[in-house]
Amino acid sequence: MARACRVIPGGVNSPVRAFRAVGGTPRFVQRAAGAYFWDADGERFTDYIGSWGPMILGHGHPAVLEAVEKAARDGFSYGAPTEREIALAEEVIKLVPSVEMLRLVSSGTEAGMSAIRLARGATGRDQIIKFEGCYHGHADSLLVKGGSGLATFGHPSSAGVPEDLVAHTLVAEYNNVQELEALFQQHGKRIACVIMEPIAGNMNFVRASVEFTRRCRELCTQHGALLIYDEVMTGFRVALGGAQSVYARSIPGFEPDISMFGKVIGGGMPMAAFGGKRTVMEQLAPLGPVYQAGTLSGNPIATACGLATLREIQQPGFFEDLTRKTHRLVDGLMAQATKAGVPFSADSEGGMFGYFFLPELPRNYGQVAHTDMARFNRFYHGMLQRHVYLAPGLYEANFMSAAHSDADIDTTLAAAGEVLRAL
Repeated sequence: MARACRVIPGGVNSPVRAFRAVGGTPRFVQRAAGAYFWDADGERFTDYIGSWGPMILGHGHPAVLEAVEKAARDGFSYGAPTEREIALAEEVIKLVPSVEMLRLVSSGTEAGMSAIRLARGATGRDQIIKFEGCYHGHADSLLVKGGSGLATFGHPSSAGVPEDLVAHTLVAEYNNVQELEALFQQHGKRIACVIMEPIAGNMNFVRASVEFTRRCRELCTQHGALLIYDEVMTGFRVALGGAQSVYARSIPGFEPDISMFGKVIGGGMPMAAFGGKRTVMEQLAPLGPVYQAGTLSGNPIATACGLATLREIQQPGFFEDLTRKTHRLVDGLMAQATKAGVPFSADSEGGMFGYFFLPELPRNYGQVAHTDMARFNRFYHGMLQRHVYLAPGLYEANFMSAAHSDADIDTTLAAAGEVLRAL
């Protein structure tokens, strides 16, 4: 870490890796396989972040490795179209009914900034609504009360972002229908879009209520704004059809106008995407006036990795088993906390989960901030000492993979029981 700090700001290339929130020195990973990674000291850890979500199959899945190795032998990058880009787009469109066309990019940040630009271009409006504690990448106009690493370091926005660039960003409290309605009442004719995480993974794990989700859709439709669903974290992770398929069970006909995808869609390679209805997506260059481009977009190795991953998660029973294991872990954690007499709540959907040292699940960023941070940090390090690697920050979600076994979960719960009793 000392060596890294001499040449890399903070010693890390993404802030939440630095352990600033929980204290101590981050583990430098040497290799990974299945549900585990080994650090530079050769210690093995059970991994519940999975590269922050992409490794839904676990590390080094044979079918994915084979696809990547074959693609690498054919060439690293071409800067020209490939058939695999089409196949990947077709796979996403098959799984997500709201998407009729898809554009591939290289990161969730790119997907977010491009989706916002597309919404503004398609509507001819400038203002956007985002929610406090939701993170949509580090594009300037979105770094307002963004949760995740920003929340960890106590900043509601980032230095280096001119006020002019965020002047058109309106912020409402997550799950607050009244605030959302008031913003539309005041600014409705100028709002291009609402951008939201259906399950906010940058507040740890906070799901949007059905009523809140319904009103987001209704108000956007009523005022001619577009609804952008940020499924960078939830897409193909909480369900095969993403979080939008989960909410469609309670809201018949529910669909966003634009969806953002990342993480699982790349299977661990740098890849993301945004897509939506044909009439909206045709506003993009070269068909329309909204410009977006990227040298490595649709990279042949990344598309091979992502396509192999998407095909594996469609195997019969995959999500049922993933959900069962995640529920088993979360239920077990709550049971251990109850035995230890520790205020604790937890929630999960598919292979994504979060936990809080609170008696009830929070509904917004303000409530998350009331979590007992000192107790969270002690729990984190107690688990780390027992070789269980959870998300190193109060505002970060955790992830289960298909490679985790029931024995892994048993070991994790036994460790959690020891730590919770000592808190």
